[in-house]
Amino acid sequence: MKLYKNPPIDSWKEIFKRPSSDLTPWEKRISPIIKDVQENGDQALYQLTKQFDKCQLQDLRVSKQEIEVSESLIGTNLKDAIWRAKRNIFNFHSQQKMNNYSLEVEEGVTCWQKKIPIEKVGLYIPGGSAPLFSTLLMLGIPATIAGVQNITVATPPLKNGTIHPAILFVAKILGINNIYKIGGAQAIAAMAYGTETISKVDKIFGPGNNYVNFAKLLVSTQGTAIDMAAGPSEVAIIADESANPAFLAADLLSQAEHGADSQVVLIATTEEIINKTKQQLTRQMQLLPRKKIMESALEKSVFVLASSIEDAFDMANFYASEHLILAINDAQKWSQKVVNAGSVFVGHLSPESAGDYASGTNHVLPTGGHVRADEGISVDSFMKKISFQKISPLGLSSLGPTIELLADVEGLHAHKQAVSIRLNSFLEK
Repeated sequence: MKLYKNPPIDSWKEIFKRPSSDLTPWEKRISPIIKDVQENGDQALYQLTKQFDKCQLQDLRVSKQEIEVSESLIGTNLKDAIWRAKRNIFNFHSQQKMNNYSLEVEEGVTCWQKKIPIEKVGLYIPGGSAPLFSTLLMLGIPATIAGVQNITVATPPLKNGTIHPAILFVAKILGINNIYKIGGAQAIAAMAYGTETISKVDKIFGPGNNYVNFAKLLVSTQGTAIDMAAGPSEVAIIADESANPAFLAADLLSQAEHGADSQVVLIATTEEIINKTKQQLTRQMQLLPRKKIMESALEKSVFVLASSIEDAFDMANFYASEHLILAINDAQKWSQKVVNAGSVFVGHLSPESAGDYASGTNHVLPTGGHVRADEGISVDSFMKKISFQKISPLGLSSLGPTIELLADVEGLHAHKQAVSIRLNSFLEK
């Protein structure tokens, strides 16, 4: 990790630059996959699964029996942990469902808004060597709270054609039955366009590798909504003299192990904390199995020495990270300074891992600085808002001339006519 000491503001753009990648090769790889699924449906899915996952499937769909037996294939401790995480995530997200409202904006003109769940959603759950059953909790729970009736899950199979039982157990306790053994760009294409076996969905959710993320971007230009354009994982930490270097290193490594393209940033107010954290990084990394991945991620990451805690927050808000950890004194008070972050972890005992698994907040978050204008997954992500208006004769008599004038000035005379013809009908009577 590179070290920058009290960098001037005009250098921040370069210092906090995300690792860039050329997307052109990905388009060349992924477009043919999507086209294959569009044209050949299930046949393409079987062939692509054999090609990419080294698995010869007999059936794309997970059977009811496979879902039922999943509970017997995982230990009691894991099941208890999943249930506890489910409870916390449900409790947090259940508070997000806001009521519909109605308002008479002026006499005779009533407007109201109704929130309706999206009819069909697709959830992509990364599998294989890292089966992210926690992501199914993060997506499935708000979807069910929102009232989505048709939930499709796609997740890549293991080489023996099975799905990790923890993923199936989560699906079971959430009441999700439409689960398919497909991954990568072909899974996104199947949910976006439909095949003989898999129904088309209206919106696709979930993180993934470059194949998945670029496929989501492509299908989003052709009528299927997506949750967000997810990129490499990232975390920023603000630390002062009260921070524990061992904690800081553990948090940095926990994010770095997501992938070689992950980025971690430490903004500290003392050089001593930075030096001790470096020592801890070296020590802890030797004991972790994903050492090579973490080393690659750390090459793209930075240490920054800030002149003050205020300066540190200015930098963190400029960087606008997916995750932000406040390892400082009076963290609760200082948290009010945060304006750009996906999810914030307040205090020395709030690791980012808590949000990834079981504290209750959602771990599907915008990356790449998109938190400046976007937000993570919530119940609202699975709902759409429809506005209504009803105008009485009194309301149209009063408001109509205003609408006519506005339309006339804009030169949209048919708009004006739609009002005038109704007003004239009153006079005729």
